[in-house]
Amino acid sequence: MATAEAVGGRTPAWRGGFGRLWTAAVVSRFGDALRTTALPLLAVQLTDDPLVIASVTACGYVPWLLFGLLGGAVADRVDQRRAMWAVDLVRGLLVAGFALAVGLGHASIPLVLALAFSLTALQTLFDNAATALLPNLVDRAALGSANARLMSGQQLAGGLLAGPFVPLLLTVGAAMPFVADASTYLLAAALIASLRLRPPEREPRPAGSTLRAEIGEGLRALWRDRALRAVCVATLLCNIGMGALIATLVLHVTRWLHAGDAEYAAAMTVYAAGSLAGGLVAQRIARRVGRVRALLFGGTVQVVSLLVMGTVRHLGALLGGMLLLGLMNMVWNVNQVTLMQQRSPETMFGRIASAFRTASTSGAPLGAVLGGAVAHAYGLNAPALLGALLFALAVTSLIPASKADVPVVAPDDDATTAHVTR
Repeated sequence: MATAEAVGGRTPAWRGGFGRLWTAAVVSRFGDALRTTALPLLAVQLTDDPLVIASVTACGYVPWLLFGLLGGAVADRVDQRRAMWAVDLVRGLLVAGFALAVGLGHASIPLVLALAFSLTALQTLFDNAATALLPNLVDRAALGSANARLMSGQQLAGGLLAGPFVPLLLTVGAAMPFVADASTYLLAAALIASLRLRPPEREPRPAGSTLRAEIGEGLRALWRDRALRAVCVATLLCNIGMGALIATLVLHVTRWLHAGDAEYAAAMTVYAAGSLAGGLVAQRIARRVGRVRALLFGGTVQVVSLLVMGTVRHLGALLGGMLLLGLMNMVWNVNQVTLMQQRSPETMFGRIASAFRTASTSGAPLGAVLGGAVAHAYGLNAPALLGALLFALAVTSLIPASKADVPVVAPDDDATTAHVTR
């Protein structure tokens, strides 16, 4: 059993850098949630073509597939703090310009698609830089608690608080959600710019080194670490399963369970509430059993939840399953990200983080397609059962990695002497 020291028993101090980073992340996620809710509503007013409307959502995935690995390599080359505030400044200006166009009645589908694509493309650099920056703000022993607080705050802001604000803002004007989003970006940029950190010390790059070669180095480092490789594969499988479930959940609720829109909204709210609870217990579970074993536990609970959701035709089973899915999804995310930060070489934080995110993002749209296909072929409860199968495969793939459940090692478990830092 892992000790508290092995997984980090400290908590991050709110004063100073972490408090400002947390505030910036939560404020920015609140604005993101306003925009991502309002953008499809605006698209519906501009067109009734389902394919075009779906393309707005697709623009939230495609840039990760195109630029995710590149964003990680750039994050390892630059001062992450400067990259983050510069990206948020650009995003704030882009959204402000879009809000002006909406307010003047010049919104169009090409403009909506261009905005969604551009913001996500910039996010590939921002998110990878943020993951790489956090270990420079808190002790490694406090990374688990820091990640839990960051993710819980973002879930509270984006999953629960932002939704009710969109109708209120829309009563003022169609542009108001985007005005609010632009403001959150600019505020977040100011908070991050105020951080006082020394630029990371990096060894000079070899002559002729290219981004492509550096991306390859990061991928090879990820592949050589047995624990990280297993967690990455398991995360991909889980995201395919969740993609299948979420894409068809409205059909599961309204047709298979014969419930209504209110019940569908309740299921999503319960999932968000479970995620918040997961943020409170993620670090406690890891302290007792270790990070990889925390993933094994979370994945196993999700398998059972999905099986119940796919076999028990009752709204209570769905709500209970969604609550546990949200709770264990947060346990998974906190421990997966912390494990990656702890086991990655400092010079490769961005590249290894980008590999995780690219795998995660590619799993969601693939799962959505599979979910639609199995729902059509085998019934509207089939995506939940498909998710259970994929989560079971993910748990199975993690079992060998649990033997390497140590806090920080060099990215090669096969080495005869691993460097361990506590």
